[in-house]
Amino acid sequence: MSDRDGPVSKAMFIDEVDLVAIAGRGGDGCASFRREKFVPKGGPSGGDGGDGGSVFVVADASLNTLQHLAGHHHWRAKSGEPGRGKTCHGKDGDDVEIRVPVGTMIFDADLNLPLRDLVEDGQRLCVAEGGKGGRGNVWFKTPVHQAPREAEQGTPGTQRRLHLELKLIADAGLLGKPNAGKSTLLSRLSAARPKIAAYPFTTLTPVLGIVELPDHRRFVMADIPGLIEGAHAGAGLGHEFLRHVERTRLLVHILDVAPLEGDPVEDYKIIRAELAKYSPRLAEKPEIVVANKMDLTDAQENLRRLKDELGLTVHPISAVTGKGIEVLARHIWDRLQELPAETA
Repeated sequence: MSDRDGPVSKAMFIDEVDLVAIAGRGGDGCASFRREKFVPKGGPSGGDGGDGGSVFVVADASLNTLQHLAGHHHWRAKSGEPGRGKTCHGKDGDDVEIRVPVGTMIFDADLNLPLRDLVEDGQRLCVAEGGKGGRGNVWFKTPVHQAPREAEQGTPGTQRRLHLELKLIADAGLLGKPNAGKSTLLSRLSAARPKIAAYPFTTLTPVLGIVELPDHRRFVMADIPGLIEGAHAGAGLGHEFLRHVERTRLLVHILDVAPLEGDPVEDYKIIRAELAKYSPRLAEKPEIVVANKMDLTDAQENLRRLKDELGLTVHPISAVTGKGIEVLARHIWDRLQELPAETA
């Protein structure tokens, strides 16, 4: 399993980056003639130039951030070598690979045009094609033109400005307001160790965990930073990570049923409104509603009110004591089996 099942610190998580991909130039063709003893009028012998290297973006499942690309903005492939005499072909330029996490979207920055969505390990896209090597003068020999002195120059490689945007891929995404208990639940269900504290916004970056069930069943769960009202417009910490939720097949909405401030019913409506404002498609994703902190006072009364006012099935748990989380994990697994595998 990749290092995605561990937490990523704020300093290390980078999910957007701008790059310039520069392909290599093709090598020039050679104009030369055979000059060998006992070979009179040897004729043209110029070889072709090598092709320039191309720049590829390659999806790599061992990566979970674009941090390794920070500070390395220009990716340049090698140019092809020129042709030589005795019809020797110039060496082709080496290609360059830009390795990115699975789930990276590639855009042409100048045209604001999406090029490819890399959703599978090993998937690759040529973002800058190398130039073609020029032909040597041997190609220009004809019955009436026995000693051509012309040769082609290599063509320049393409250059493209890119914008890369990472959307984490998970089966289930934990949603909820700050301090709803998402990080605690993820830490109980998986080996992930997100930061947990008694103040809001302890989760500053998305964290992925692998949830293991008996009989070799497993699924990937993501803890998304807490959302607040106005998140779709940039308020709080969560809006920049809403796009990560788009990759999930199932939303797991965690509600604090015994909040120090606010009301769980209103909290649910606020988060649902933020999802709809950000993306109607996101708001239509299948959802499981979870009532957390059932070990606290007034939790039972608030749970009954949640069920009555929302008219939804609500799963009661206590992430701190562990009560109900195994049942919840099995229910998440069962729901995932009913959903299509596509995460795009």
